Amino acid sequence: MKKKVTGKKTIAAIGHNSKAKAAVPKVTAIKKKPVTAKTKALLAKGKKYYSLAYKPREMIVARGEGVKIWDTDGNEYIDFGAGISVTSLGHHNKKLVAALVAQAKNIWHTSNIFFTEPAVSLAEELCVASKFAKRVFITNSGAEANEAAIKLARKYAADKGQPPEKREIITFIGSFHGRTLATITATAQPKYQAGFEPLPGGFTYVKFNDFAAIEAAISDKTCAVLLEVVQGEGGVTPVAPGFLKHIQELCHKHDALLMLDQVQDGMMRTGKLFSHFAEAGVKPDVVTLAKALGGGIPIGAMLAGEKVENTFQFGSHGSTFGGNPLACAVARVVLKTLQSAELSKNVAARSKQIFAALKDINKRHGIFAEIRGRGLMIGAELKPEYHGKAGDLAELARKHGVLVLQAGPNVMRLLPPLVIKEVELAQGIKRFEAAISEFTGK
Repeated sequence: MKKKVTGKKTIAAIGHNSKAKAAVPKVTAIKKKPVTAKTKALLAKGKKYYSLAYKPREMIVARGEGVKIWDTDGNEYIDFGAGISVTSLGHHNKKLVAALVAQAKNIWHTSNIFFTEPAVSLAEELCVASKFAKRVFITNSGAEANEAAIKLARKYAADKGQPPEKREIITFIGSFHGRTLATITATAQPKYQAGFEPLPGGFTYVKFNDFAAIEAAISDKTCAVLLEVVQGEGGVTPVAPGFLKHIQELCHKHDALLMLDQVQDGMMRTGKLFSHFAEAGVKPDVVTLAKALGGGIPIGAMLAGEKVENTFQFGSHGSTFGGNPLACAVARVVLKTLQSAELSKNVAARSKQIFAALKDINKRHGIFAEIRGRGLMIGAELKPEYHGKAGDLAELARKHGVLVLQAGPNVMRLLPPLVIKEVELAQGIKRFEAAISEFTGK
């Protein structure tokens, strides 16, 4: 497809085919195709051999293209989940495929005993883009990035001569930081911790967005404060205006690290490359990334600022696959693409569109108590009469041809790909409303 050259990149130019603005097609009820023998067999095997830690939907995902995916039966779905904020540049993004294939022809893996060009270049580019980082530790996931941050904070305190009882890390109620033993302990939600006790010590929980509570909790025994700019699993709850700045001032006062978990809300998801860029004057000591950084290839990163750039010394931490050249080669293209002005413009426009559409839906169906979030990270909290039913609505939406997420039992979570076009978003919203109409009976 040819595009008139204007000096600006289009959404098509960043790897997702775009067409001229067109009228939103009329959406009728989705006619599901018959379940094939292949699908039945795969579902049966999945239920028999897959870990019971997961409870996948009754479908087998077969392929994806742009903002859509298809199952093995040939049913089409508009993806409003993006693999939980991962495939932000869409499925089967041609630039990412090209980067992966090119690197695969060179070398797939080497240990961190050696440098590779993709890892070195990615580290440099992350430092430059972040405007604060001096060094980068590359991981395979967000949990590992947060685990590295926790270790870094404790090592920073130890290097100052602080005893173990003065290496406390403060986190916030409703947070989510991963599934390792340390990161579920940092995650101040009992449902993720139950049954895994005894948990590691040294964590203190504070109410999110409570200025007085954090001021009362932090002390000279605190080595770090860890939080999300927008709590994802905690209901898609953004940080209150001035809260980050308040925490930063308290951290400076007590020589504690300000650590921001941007695994889900980072990488342009909220309309800014780094979510704290929306808060003037905030300069973290540590930022953790993953999810969208690889566009679907597993990768994470812990970015360390000037205060802690030398805290990890030889042997302090390690990862066999961290810095894998395949993942780093793809992440470099993702990072460059996410910084495009055209993509930023699209996120802003689609954000306005989706918030307006959800408000219109609410006028007709009266289902949401609150619609909140930033950029294309949206949480729609169900009214009390529908509490506990977010999973039911998500499943009904799937049957209507749109994939949405939940954030707990009461909040619908929408994380569409950042490259989604106006027509595609409108079509997905129409399908979502059809599911809502069936759900509420209105």
